[in-house]
Amino acid sequence: MKSPFRCLVLSSLVLGFSGLRPAPAATLRSADVTLHWLDGSSPATPAGISWGVPFAQGDIKKDQTFSLTAATGPMPLQSWPLAYWPDGSIKFMGFATTSTPGMSGDLKLSPIGSAATPAGQVKATDASSYIQIATGPLTCVINKTGDSLINWMAVNGATVAKDGQLVCILQKGPETNPEDSPPPREKFLSSIKKVTLEQSGPVRAVVKIEGMHKGATSGREWLPFTVRLYFYTGETAVRVVHTIVFDGDQEKDFVRGLGLEFAVPMNDLPANRHVAFSGEGDGLWNEPLQPGGGNAAQEAGEATPNARQPDDSVLEQNAVWDDFKLSQPNPDGFTIVKRTNPKSTWLFSAAGKRATGLAFVGGLGGGLGISVKNFWQSFPSGLEVDHASSAAATLIAWLWSPDAPEMDMRHYDIRAHGLNASYEDVQPGLSTAYGVARTSELTLYPTADIPAHPEFAALAKSGAELPLIAASPEYIHSTGVFGVWSLPDRSTPFMKTVEDGLDSVLAYYEKQVDDRDWYGFWQFGDVMHSYSAPRHVWNYDWGGHAWDNTELGAPLWLWYSFLRTGRADLFRLAEAHARNTSETDVYHLGPMDGLGTRHNVIKWGDGAKEARISQAAHWRVFYYLTTDERTGDIMHDLARADLAAVRYDPMREAEPQIPGEPHFDARIRIGPDWFALAGDWMTEWERTGDIQWRDRILAGVDSIVAMPYWLESGQLNGLNPDLPGGGIGALKGGGSQTVGYEPATGKLFPIRDPIVGTPVPVSYNLATIQGGGEVMFELVPLLGRKDFATAWLQYCRIGQASAGILTADRATGTEGADASLVVTGQSGPRLAAYAYAHTKDPAFAQKAIAGMFGGGSSAAPQIIDGPNSLKPVSEAATMSTNNAAQTGLQIIEILEFCKDQLPTEVPAIPAAGRGGRGGRGAAGN
Repeated sequence: MKSPFRCLVLSSLVLGFSGLRPAPAATLRSADVTLHWLDGSSPATPAGISWGVPFAQGDIKKDQTFSLTAATGPMPLQSWPLAYWPDGSIKFMGFATTSTPGMSGDLKLSPIGSAATPAGQVKATDASSYIQIATGPLTCVINKTGDSLINWMAVNGATVAKDGQLVCILQKGPETNPEDSPPPREKFLSSIKKVTLEQSGPVRAVVKIEGMHKGATSGREWLPFTVRLYFYTGETAVRVVHTIVFDGDQEKDFVRGLGLEFAVPMNDLPANRHVAFSGEGDGLWNEPLQPGGGNAAQEAGEATPNARQPDDSVLEQNAVWDDFKLSQPNPDGFTIVKRTNPKSTWLFSAAGKRATGLAFVGGLGGGLGISVKNFWQSFPSGLEVDHASSAAATLIAWLWSPDAPEMDMRHYDIRAHGLNASYEDVQPGLSTAYGVARTSELTLYPTADIPAHPEFAALAKSGAELPLIAASPEYIHSTGVFGVWSLPDRSTPFMKTVEDGLDSVLAYYEKQVDDRDWYGFWQFGDVMHSYSAPRHVWNYDWGGHAWDNTELGAPLWLWYSFLRTGRADLFRLAEAHARNTSETDVYHLGPMDGLGTRHNVIKWGDGAKEARISQAAHWRVFYYLTTDERTGDIMHDLARADLAAVRYDPMREAEPQIPGEPHFDARIRIGPDWFALAGDWMTEWERTGDIQWRDRILAGVDSIVAMPYWLESGQLNGLNPDLPGGGIGALKGGGSQTVGYEPATGKLFPIRDPIVGTPVPVSYNLATIQGGGEVMFELVPLLGRKDFATAWLQYCRIGQASAGILTADRATGTEGADASLVVTGQSGPRLAAYAYAHTKDPAFAQKAIAGMFGGGSSAAPQIIDGPNSLKPVSEAATMSTNNAAQTGLQIIEILEFCKDQLPTEVPAIPAAGRGGRGGRGAAGN
């Protein structure tokens, strides 16, 4: 069967184009916004939900109030601004509400009147040594000092949990030989440094806790953490977002365990104390500490009298089980064991494949459940209950299980393997994990009793997936946010083929995640870069071909795919990708703070550390749709990424400075470096309304429009000018758009090429394909600078032109040009589409549309099984993520730019091409 994808994405090497959609004109729109549940209905348990909604420029003022209505009536609502348009009107607003199980149908958000006042609003007390949050049924006291983040939690006045603290087990060195003595270990507990009440109601309260892990014996402090606690009115559940930053020596510091633990008071007889673990799906393991005796109700978790009964003598002789563990060491298997005491053996109890990550311990008077999102996907994970027969049980959610081998952050080899041989740019001292981070999400479920079995299943399901309310793709598109993207349209054979092709690639990647087990604590969410057809595997072990990180805009491809469809499955795919790449591919402290790491076998292993990898543009959609404060922290920090770019010249290896080159504080490329930094500053400007960030962008804009070749200005950096064809124009494609950069002012400076003697026009393959085009789509209309818009349009129209043509065009301001002068290769179709949208010259549209099919066709994925594969997997042998991401993006954008020029029938399709490796000058860097 032929793939519906055909020539579109699987094998295309057409990787880039740039464009710009003008800001929508002010129109009269409905006062109401229709919203829906991402998964079709509300969660199976009462829950708090936070989400974001965009508004067109000028529609909503910053002091606007809102109401939210469901079919059942008004819902509680809290709102706060997330971003502003340049005129000060609201661009994105954050909202919070609470839901009841089974709610379905549309919700109506109305920017009129006042929001419904929730009954029993969240009350926050910010005292000198603690913060107390009261939601109604739940009271929680959060410490401002010490090692326990949560002092105690009470439901309906009864304390059900206390002493909530982070725990880390540090192992000094790896276990290299089973015969050797194990390396020494030390237990570390959380040490609180700063606590901030970020929101205090009426619907939602947010507490941010920052600190370090502190050694119980050494007193050493390391492994910075940030924990946010989310409380909602009327709810007992507490959402936890937990982040650690690795700041150790990867050669010496090995994490053996990492988790969150609580003490849970236990006052009932052992027969009425229960431990529960969720299994696969709705599966549940639930046992009393003292089973047996033939009391079916008691063994099923139903209450029996705490007072001794005459017929209890038999039960009293039965074993009392004290410790329980569920271990998920890999993505395909977990075990449950228990024991009566530390001097006795662990007894195997049960096993399964993929546990959903909920544990509970408690009795008739209440208890505590804890759920770990993406539990099995983030192996090696675990859940543990200790001392359950004592006055207080210990409940631990292990994000890294101590039953697993140590967390090894070292590089995969002790030598580099060469860029040309392995596509791997390893540089001394830079294959380091120092500064990378990991965020985990958990939910605490304090209870007033022992939940029934169906309630446990509902809690596990709710904790495993983030509930979300969302606006429709059509509404989001109408507001003009996120630049240029199209809505799906299957009204003609051409459009149906295009849309089916886009869907087929997304479906392929969704299936590859499971087929190829792209799971693990540091890996889950990312995808691989390129494929090895002879081995029938992705190149997981070959230099720069392995983990993709954010190369060539994969995050943008996934988020635009969700924006245009609103599909829940695509949201989950993009969410996991955003959570992983924003943490593990980015340095969050140290000298490289703000820079990201290019693709490699080890997530942080490549020596290329660049702003294009870590740019805020990759994660803005996730932040604005979910209001996720951790992502907001990351994007805020990225506004200073240029300081790290000063320390680590992005072209220090590819184009090192040569004698005679002028000296500047830093050298960066206009694209992709300045484009990425401008996107960081644009994000901070819109989030804060602080014009210093706009002015920093404008300093670069002023510099660019003053350069002789505008956005084409750069240097050849030692390349021979005497190439066939002669003239500066013949040199284009070599060198890069490298300019001087002054971080104190944001100014850029042309670099006089030492060979030619003057600045030269240069095209660079990475300039607009690493998010640069998408940033410019938004930024140019936001700035409202006609001269810069003209320069950008010239770049898109005649980016391949010689110095003479560029100079003449600058003088005349020509609006049209030969479409053959559009930059070729990766950027061409996108740039041609932009040129058409702004000149209406059909030659540009024809060039863009032809570029959609430039890579040839590709066969449908095949099933590889038997001796050719460890297990049955689907395979598209010509697939590469560079091609999938860039071709997907360019199609989504061309459909919008050239919508009135699209053919109705499917054109002739070229022969298949190879997607494979690519490279610095072909499929990316």
